[in-house]
Amino acid sequence: MAFTLGTVLARPANRNVGFWLVASSFAVTMLGTTLPTPLYPIYERDIGFSPAMITVIFAVYALGVIAGLLLFARLSDEIGRRRVLMAGLAFSALSAIAFFVAHGLPTLFVGRVLSGLSAGAFTGTATAAMVELAGVGKRTSATMVAVAANIGGLGCGPLMSGILAQFAPLPLRLSFAADLVLLVPATAAILLTPETVEVQDTRPRWRVQRLHIPAEIRGTFIRAAVAGICGFAFSGLFGAVGPSYLSGILDQPSHAVAGILVFALLAMSAAGQIAVNRVPKRFALETACGALIAGLGLLAAAILAKSIASLFLSAVIGGFGNGLAIGFGLAEINENVEVQRAEVTATYFVLLYVGLTIPVLGAGILANVFGLPLAGIIFAATVGAVVLGVLLALIRGRER
Repeated sequence: MAFTLGTVLARPANRNVGFWLVASSFAVTMLGTTLPTPLYPIYERDIGFSPAMITVIFAVYALGVIAGLLLFARLSDEIGRRRVLMAGLAFSALSAIAFFVAHGLPTLFVGRVLSGLSAGAFTGTATAAMVELAGVGKRTSATMVAVAANIGGLGCGPLMSGILAQFAPLPLRLSFAADLVLLVPATAAILLTPETVEVQDTRPRWRVQRLHIPAEIRGTFIRAAVAGICGFAFSGLFGAVGPSYLSGILDQPSHAVAGILVFALLAMSAAGQIAVNRVPKRFALETACGALIAGLGLLAAAILAKSIASLFLSAVIGGFGNGLAIGFGLAEINENVEVQRAEVTATYFVLLYVGLTIPVLGAGILANVFGLPLAGIIFAATVGAVVLGVLLALIRGRER
C-alpha cells in the first residue's frame, strides 16, 4: 500500500526551514528515549525488581537501536528520508503509550524496544537529511547541529521527567503524556519538510545494513571504537543505574537530582563531540582516554566516599571524554572514507551499542552478586583498565 502521509501538505517548507524542522523533530524523538531514566527507582519499587533488571531493560533499548540502525540505514535511500522519519515518530509514540500504560516488566521491555527502534530510525536518517537540506559547503555545520539535536534531546529527556516526577503528580504517567503532545508538532514538522531523496517507483527491498571497516583506517578505527565503547559503557552505567546510586548509596532519592545528573553527563558529551574540531587531532583520542579514566576514578571515589559532588564531577569529566572519543571516530570516518561512509558509520555505531550492552549487563550481574557499591567499583576498574590500555598504545605509537 502506497505511503501517502507525506502528500497531505501541498506546499512543503523551503530547504532552510526544513533543516530546522528536522532538527526539532530529531530532538523530540531522542528526548523520548531517555524519559524513563530517573523513573527506574520508582519502577523498581512499584513493580519489584533488582538493579540488575534495570541494566537488562537498558540493554534491550540498545538492541532496539542496533536493529533500527541495521534495518533503516539503507531504506531511506530508497523510499525517502521523510517516510523513515515518520516511522521513527510512530515508534516513539508507541513507546510513550507503552510506558504510559505500563504495569509490569513485559510492557517496559516493549516500550524500550520501540524506543530503541525510534532512535535507530532517526539517528542516521535525520543526520543525512539535515546535511542534504543544508547544501554544499555546510556539511560540517549541519553535522554539528545534528549532534546538538541528538545529544540535546537525550539530555533534556531525563531532565524533564526527573523534574515532573519530583514536583508534579502521576510521576510514571505525566512525562509520557507530555512526550505524546510534543510528538504532534514534531510529526507536522516532518510532513512540512521537503524530501531530499528521489524516491524510486519500484518496491523497496528490505536489506540489512552491511558492516564494513576499510583496511586503510582499520588501526585508527579500532582504537577509536574501543575508546568509544568504553565511553558508551560509562554513559550507559549512568543512564541505567545512576539514579539507583543516588538513592541507594548516596541517600539522595530526588528524581530531579537524578535527571540533572544524567543531563550533565549528556550535555558534556555533546560538548566533547563539538570540541573535537578544536582539539589537535594527534592528541584528541589521548585526551578522551584521559578524561574517561578520570571520570571512572571519580565514580569509584564517589561510591567509596558517598560523595554526590564526586559523582557529578565524574559525570561532567567522563561525559566530555565520551563525547570526544565518539567525535574523534566520526571525524576520522568523514575525513578518510568517501565511497562507503554510510556502511562504515553504521558499523561504528553498531559496535558502540554492542559494546554498551555487555559492560552494563555485567555491572547488573555483579550488583546481584556483590551489591551495587562493589559492582560500581569493579566496573570502574575494569573499564578504566581497558581505556588505559588504549592510551598506552596511542603513546607508544606516537613515540615510534
